[in-house]
Amino acid sequence: MSRKPAHLAVYDTFADWETGHTTAHLARAGYGIRTVGPTREPVTTIGGVRIQPDLALEEVRPEDSSLLILAGADLWDTSDDLAPFAREARAFLDAGVPVAAICGATAGLAREGLLDDRAHTSAVSFYLAATGYRGGAHYVDTDAVTDGKLVTAGPTEPVAFAREVFRLLGVYEGEVLDAWYRLFHDSDAEAYAVLQQAGQ
Repeated sequence: MSRKPAHLAVYDTFADWETGHTTAHLARAGYGIRTVGPTREPVTTIGGVRIQPDLALEEVRPEDSSLLILAGADLWDTSDDLAPFAREARAFLDAGVPVAAICGATAGLAREGLLDDRAHTSAVSFYLAATGYRGGAHYVDTDAVTDGKLVTAGPTEPVAFAREVFRLLGVYEGEVLDAWYRLFHDSDAEAYAVLQQAGQ
């Protein structure tokens, strides 16, 4: 079965560690991973890794994608440079295509008004409150939240973030999804056996 690719937004100060579980297991499940930068010029992650984007943001169309992934970055809080990515997230959600945002990207979505009426989470509630958004009543103090086609998570929860993406896209389900989470989040050796039996 041919799947549309997942699009991973990349930009200077991109938080390398936040999306690795998500993209690795999506790729293993047959999703192509396409990186999307502000332009096609190289960007440098917060860990000093240089990435050459496959596409510029202006080239991305929701109808060609399975998912838009937005990671944290210092730039979400220090400038408006990444606001175009939040606007693209709106276009994806309006088109019914999933968006997954972790860490500082949640603040970008808050500023764009995308969390005003959706259940969501982030690092802490007052981090988002500082954006002036109107969605405080929908904040959930948990590891990761899915509301419709939107996944959000805080910076310390890359495994829970991946779990919600896999559930939303149907990559893993039920006992297998639970085992995957227990293995990578809790180092549960028994969960490994479940995954082996499931051929994962």
